[in-house]
Amino acid sequence: MSGTTTMTAAADQGPQTPGSSGASGAKRALDVPSRASRLARASGRQLLCFVIAAFVFAAPLVYLFLQSFKTFTGFLQDPTGSPHPWTKQNFGGAWSAGDFGREMINSLIYAVIPVTITLTLGVFLAFPISRGWFRHSNVLYSFFIFSGFLPGGLIPLFIEARALHLYNSMPGYLLMVSLSGAGFFFFVGYIKGIPREIDEAAALDGCGYIRFIFRIIIPQMKPALATFAIFGFVGAWNNLILPLVMLSDKTLWPVTRGLYSFFGENTQDWPLIAAGTFIVAAPILLLFILLQRFLVEGVAGGAAFGTQGVAKAAAEQGDE
Repeated sequence: MSGTTTMTAAADQGPQTPGSSGASGAKRALDVPSRASRLARASGRQLLCFVIAAFVFAAPLVYLFLQSFKTFTGFLQDPTGSPHPWTKQNFGGAWSAGDFGREMINSLIYAVIPVTITLTLGVFLAFPISRGWFRHSNVLYSFFIFSGFLPGGLIPLFIEARALHLYNSMPGYLLMVSLSGAGFFFFVGYIKGIPREIDEAAALDGCGYIRFIFRIIIPQMKPALATFAIFGFVGAWNNLILPLVMLSDKTLWPVTRGLYSFFGENTQDWPLIAAGTFIVAAPILLLFILLQRFLVEGVAGGAAFGTQGVAKAAAEQGDE
């Protein structure tokens, strides 16, 4: 039957002439330029979108950089033009007026220590929940997710800080900013992608829990940890509201609080403010330039790994 059907189909199609094969070859040859033109048009649109996005994000930085080289009189005469004459005195004046040397050190402390504590506690909290060591761990995980949508209670936090003698204190401020849940939700899904056989092998070798987390789990979470370390560092560096409320001593101010002091009640020296803003933003820009490759790898690879872990865990629960 199959042979008869094949012969009938071949008879219906008729004999293949050299002209028909040549026509099909010519058609394929015509398709190649059309595909190339479509790719060229798509590349042109992508290039246009890239240029527009680069202009939107880079234009404010370029404008800020140019205004920082103007004199105050030159800015009043031409707020949007190029500097004339060029001067570098605003950077020195902003550095000394804002006391950025000491405030840079404070901001570095306020950024590095809380991020390190937050990521470490996040891994230790996410691991037992991802492995289901607690009864009703899904309920606990949902509670943490729900708490992430609640607004920050600044007034209750201020009252509590005054009552516990944490107000206007560097250790107290570090304690308040070191207990956030940044990265916890991502870590749970990421750890679910790590095979459970590693846990069993470590237990058979006599590896303790803390050593297991630091020697085995954390090295496998480097992309996720690097990504959230960058985001946490940027968030802590740019924080203004909490230092404005909790730190009244000038020796404890971060760079954002020092920059905020540049704004006067009646007049503002905008070139000086532009130079101070660029000084404050320069470490963050440098950090993104140096670590952008790790940031992209952590977001893309870590998110995919974490999603696979959630799906794998759900499949394992379904099989059970």
